[in-house]
Amino acid sequence: MKHGPTTVAPGAARALAHCEALARISSLEGAIERIHLSAEHKVANALAAAWMSEAGLETWQDAIGNQCGRLEGAEPDLPALVLGSHLDTVTDAGRYDGMLGVMLAIEVVDRIRRSGRRLPFALEVIGFTDEEGTRFGNALFGSRAFAGSWDDAWWEIEDRKGVSMRTAAKHFGLDPAAIRDAARAPEELVGYLETHIEQGPHLLDADRALAAVSSIAGARRFALTVTGRAGHAGGTPYARRRDALVGASEIIVEIERIAKQTGTIGTVGRVRAFPGGVNVVPGRARFSLDLRAEFDADRDAAWERIDEFALQVCAERGLGWEVDEFYRADAVVCDPLLRAAVETGIRATGDADPTILWSRAGHDGMAVQAVTGFAMLFLRCGNDGISHHPDETVTPDDVAAALDAFEAAVLAVADGYPSRAA
Repeated sequence: MKHGPTTVAPGAARALAHCEALARISSLEGAIERIHLSAEHKVANALAAAWMSEAGLETWQDAIGNQCGRLEGAEPDLPALVLGSHLDTVTDAGRYDGMLGVMLAIEVVDRIRRSGRRLPFALEVIGFTDEEGTRFGNALFGSRAFAGSWDDAWWEIEDRKGVSMRTAAKHFGLDPAAIRDAARAPEELVGYLETHIEQGPHLLDADRALAAVSSIAGARRFALTVTGRAGHAGGTPYARRRDALVGASEIIVEIERIAKQTGTIGTVGRVRAFPGGVNVVPGRARFSLDLRAEFDADRDAAWERIDEFALQVCAERGLGWEVDEFYRADAVVCDPLLRAAVETGIRATGDADPTILWSRAGHDGMAVQAVTGFAMLFLRCGNDGISHHPDETVTPDDVAAALDAFEAAVLAVADGYPSRAA
């Protein structure tokens, strides 16, 4: 296959340079963290807005803090094809997750504007906020508000410092009462296209630069608690121990085994033992579970097995078992016509047989699909496909190929738009 041009196009180089500039906007010294409704969020939005303006877009920040821009089509007030990704990050993040998709969207609009071609729809770019859920423990708040799926109960969610989202929004300069102003109506939209790094090794292993996404995995997230009885490490015989951490450890090992057997993905990202003394038998253990799969039925069946095993372990060890499911997003399938446009875009780069992948990671399209169809373009990331990590990387040639494919996908949507609207 072709890996891209030998000379990187200015637009691709500019997108990468802008990612570097965004990487410097962080709440952490020597690492990247940019969370929802923070000072860094505000600075990143302002910078993205400046780049959108340079590309000819009219800009605004919506009622949840998404950064938006618009280029009119052949006539004013046409429905919009929205391009974008997210500008927030996880803690100790890489430089390209989300950010690169927004920067490439800006470059696509700039190319089309400079070409003089007037499309049968407007083009909008959006830099979603809080796709990751780093601050408030949930995710997709920006795209949920965009899709009109906002729940006012979310305003009362607190971060680890006890600050509610309502308070944070007011401090940021937003009016929680105006949240419905962020919602878009289906008739205002043609669809949503996003370019994103794969966040996995499949393209790298296949020696392919790009892929069209077929669907996004369904995910469920749990806060799980095992309760026993704390006791002196030296004075409590094994026969009388109700060690919560040992019980939790059994369950965690079984989660991995069940996930491998069922073809699902189960990840325990946090574990805490209480009271936490080096010479105290843990009386309580809390851990998280992120469970996802291509199909919801497989994910849910895996959870039933995990829950059944946990109840069995706790019964045998005299422990309590508590389950708090705090996040659920069911699997979503990419719009067939928009996906076909993405495949056309990949072919325009010289790849005659586009790779098709389902996304193991969640994305804003999961929320956006409530109001309009979506499709995604993946590009390869190096270092064994690592993401959510400072070692996240891409090559300039792959970014250039993604830019060409993204532009061609937009033009393919335009070429098919009359039949799409018929």
